[in-house]
Amino acid sequence: MGIGLAVLAGVVLIVGIWLWVTYNAFVRRRVEVRNAYSGIDVQLKRRYDLIPNLVSTVKAYAAHEREVLEAVVRARQAGIDAQGAEEQVRAENLITGALRQLFALSEAYPDLKANQNFLELQEALEETEDQIAASRRIYNANVADYNQGIQMFPGMLVAGWFDFGKEPFFEMEEGERAAPTIAT
Repeated sequence: MGIGLAVLAGVVLIVGIWLWVTYNAFVRRRVEVRNAYSGIDVQLKRRYDLIPNLVSTVKAYAAHEREVLEAVVRARQAGIDAQGAEEQVRAENLITGALRQLFALSEAYPDLKANQNFLELQEALEETEDQIAASRRIYNANVADYNQGIQMFPGMLVAGWFDFGKEPFFEMEEGERAAPTIAT
């Protein structure tokens, strides 16, 4: 009976260690996902900060283009108010579309297109768009790793027991995958 008890204790110990290691791995992955999402948040804040300056600059040259300017402002506010990755993606699609319309205006206003402030804002926004894209790639890679871990056996058992749920990918709609085209 002593050997059987020792074997049982050994099995319980191994299972306990496995549970502990697996649980901690899921916690680490979930933290990495949240950290990567905060990286997107930082870049989106920078983008939101650039938009009012861009709108002001365009307004000085194209004040009668009120509908386009208001669409950009509304889209920006939707992005600021968004809660969670899925809502954020929808808001970012609105912003991208609105910015495309705004930059299209520069073609109709040569003075605007030549304005140094407008050019600097375009450059800053291009850089920010690149940073957002890089942050999304990092986030999505972390989400893929996390989601894969909680869906594969035997990790899915631990994930189910401790309520580790899937995280959403930060994907753009099909028509919004390209960054806004910035005319120069």
